[in-house]
Amino acid sequence: MRETMALFGTGLTVVTGMSGDGPVGFTLQAFSSLSLEPPLISLNVARSSSSWPRIVESGRFVVNVLAEGQDDLALTFGTRGTDRFGEVEWTRGSSGLPHLPGCMAWIECNLVATYEGGDHLIAVGSVRDLIEGTTRRPLIFFDREFRKLQ
Repeated sequence: MRETMALFGTGLTVVTGMSGDGPVGFTLQAFSSLSLEPPLISLNVARSSSSWPRIVESGRFVVNVLAEGQDDLALTFGTRGTDRFGEVEWTRGSSGLPHLPGCMAWIECNLVATYEGGDHLIAVGSVRDLIEGTTRRPLIFFDREFRKLQ
């Protein structure tokens, strides 16, 4: 399964939020638009994530859509046991949630539902705000490597 699914190229995101301990976030590949009316997105989050339960506490999160050249952010937020926010610059969006600079877009959401999905959770977010960045060059992940569009 892992070998075959690696052949499906995707964009990369970092999901961020605020917990009682401060900012929290993790790299996520399994993100998609779910509905235009009402505006909903879905995330597939590993049950083993230690960051997701901290984000769930507030019920709000941001999907930071990574741009070409942000491989370092994907790696930083994908590494367990590190002070992820101690290693990167970030700002607070208008909602007070963490935004990572240089992203293609920021999608601010309220968590509306979570469903069981094997070793993952399927989370549904209601879109509160959409902010577009200035770049249109996505960071792509295909066959276990970061790629660029030609």
